Amino acid sequence: MKTKEIFASGITGTTFMTLFSYLVSLADGENFSEPERLGQLTGRLVPKLDKRQSQALGWTGHYGVGLLFALVYVELWRRGKLKPDLKTNLWLGGLSGLLAVAVWKSTFKMHPLPPALSFNKYYLQLVPAHVVFAVFAGIGYQILKRTNHATDHQ
Repeated sequence: MKTKEIFASGITGTTFMTLFSYLVSLADGENFSEPERLGQLTGRLVPKLDKRQSQALGWTGHYGVGLLFALVYVELWRRGKLKPDLKTNLWLGGLSGLLAVAVWKSTFKMHPLPPALSFNKYYLQLVPAHVVFAVFAGIGYQILKRTNHATDHQ
């Protein structure tokens, strides 16, 4: 059951977060897509990969990190440390976004060939992107719980 909860939360949250980043990219005219940035960073580290391979790794990494965030969230929700409600998920997403900014800053600083990017704008969109992640991860979790609860009572 816990695995389903992690996947429902992680996939839902990551998908809506990615959609949010694409919408911000369209509005701003700069690419803020996390999976595409990860693919770009991977391709620059491993030049033998073609663009398709590096982008596939970027998407895999992006969803993998989303599942790791969901693992933590689900543990907190299941143990009753936090409720998967909107108010809690708004601040949980904000904290996650600040953590993500720290990780991305470190990644770009350590990478031998970081992309040309408006870093401050990128970091600025990461916080609301993670708020979107947390809100939709909570929605995915609650939908699965309700579906399982309804199925158990049939």
